[in-house]
Amino acid sequence: MGQLSLLAFYGLSTLAIFAGLMVIFSRNPVHSVLYLIVCFFAISGHFLLLNAQFLFIVNLIVYAGAIMVLFLFVIMLLNLNAETEPHKPNIVKLAAVVSAGLLMLVLVGSLKEADIAPVTGVVDNNIGLVKNLGRELFTKFMIPFELSSVLFLSAMVGAVMLGKKDVS
Repeated sequence: MGQLSLLAFYGLSTLAIFAGLMVIFSRNPVHSVLYLIVCFFAISGHFLLLNAQFLFIVNLIVYAGAIMVLFLFVIMLLNLNAETEPHKPNIVKLAAVVSAGLLMLVLVGSLKEADIAPVTGVVDNNIGLVKNLGRELFTKFMIPFELSSVLFLSAMVGAVMLGKKDVS
């Protein structure tokens, strides 16, 4: 790994961790969503560093674009105010903390005995290229690819038919 890519990795990692923590600790829900967008951009940068251009662009379009716009609309439609929000009793908060602690204990206990094998073999630097993905989709997986396109087309036609207004 070159010096520049190592510096980019550490910078993107720091940005992703900072944005992830700000998502959790931000009091304003809109600010939390904006920090989540920054976190998704940092994770997309990691995909670019790994030479996975397809995952990079899909992460940008799907997560940082569509999902975050959906989150913003939902938050703005809900109109969350601290004054109108009912306050939870302390016993509920204590139960949540105990449940989270027990979940962490179960996860640590299940991963304690895990056998982590080292990665062996030759790493192909061209594995994440869109050209190679397209070659695989249109050779080995041609029939499932075409069937999924027919399924998506029928879903779109069904959505248009359901959303069409009756002119009677």
